[in-house]
Amino acid sequence: MALILALHGGNAVASIVITGTRVIYPENQREVSVSLTNNGQSPALVQAWLDRGDPNASPETIDVPFMITPTMFRLDASRGQVIRLIYSKEPQPADKETLYWLNVLEIPPRAAGDQPSANKLQLAIRTRIKVMFRPVGLAGRPEESPAKVTWSVVPAPEGKGYLLKGTNPTPYFVNLSRVSIQTDGKTYPAGAGHIAPGDSQVFSLHALPKVPNAGATVLYTALNDYGAGVDASAIVDTVQR
Repeated sequence: MALILALHGGNAVASIVITGTRVIYPENQREVSVSLTNNGQSPALVQAWLDRGDPNASPETIDVPFMITPTMFRLDASRGQVIRLIYSKEPQPADKETLYWLNVLEIPPRAAGDQPSANKLQLAIRTRIKVMFRPVGLAGRPEESPAKVTWSVVPAPEGKGYLLKGTNPTPYFVNLSRVSIQTDGKTYPAGAGHIAPGDSQVFSLHALPKVPNAGATVLYTALNDYGAGVDASAIVDTVQR
């Protein structure tokens, strides 16, 4: 029996490539299209589905307010396929964006001569990208949101170093591909991630040896709707000792 092992796209080179690194779904659009291309030399079986943030959730049990078509298809080498995301009109929060994840699973074909019952490991590669559902009438503009985040340094639990805390007062997700803090002439990395609307997120400052001085600077790269990085900086507002 063939065993299929699914790997995240970051751990292997995927032949199926998604155009774009994120999807913005405006509430007033009937559907949104996502383009896939098979850059490999062999055909592949592709399965697509959405989830609410749990990467281990089974596609058969996930309940999301979208339909995807097609959900499973063969994609030949050097060919493309468009999948459509269609909003079911199920009510979503009207005062902020909601985050979903698009999963694209690539299952390569068996090698020529392999029998269906052969005991062989078959690697499947899964890629996940964000789908941000954007209600109409949200205040402000999404590209202005990163500059409105306030930053503070707080102690880590059990006294194990420090955390950089970002608070997002806007109705948009703030996506950050790089975050660091600059103090005393040195720069300390704090990783990457996103800050949900009206929420806070902490970033680890495990290399920071002491509480930063007043006026420490946060350096970050924010990703816009098109996935392009925009470098910016901000001053740390508060430091908790």
